[in-house]
Amino acid sequence: MSNHTNTPLKNTNAFFVQSGLAFGVALCTLVGAILYLPVDPWIRAFLWMATMFLTTSSFTLAKCVRDAQESQSVASRIDQARVERILAEHDPFRAVG
Repeated sequence: MSNHTNTPLKNTNAFFVQSGLAFGVALCTLVGAILYLPVDPWIRAFLWMATMFLTTSSFTLAKCVRDAQESQSVASRIDQARVERILAEHDPFRAVG
């Protein structure tokens, strides 16, 4: 049995800043490495395109994961509300039949 609360879980501001900084540092490091890599320009261009594709794909994947989590959360809250309504309407002393 899972423990559901009515308040959604939120990230702290510190976690948000740390995540943004980590992403920025990683992207800048990769771009710097591509710029200073001793290779032909076409190889550098290929690596640049791969970096851009990976970056945009990461954002798309994060959005898909977030959307899936939100849809499960909404469905869970709807199911929980239905159960609460059924329990509120239930009268254990009512005669059956």
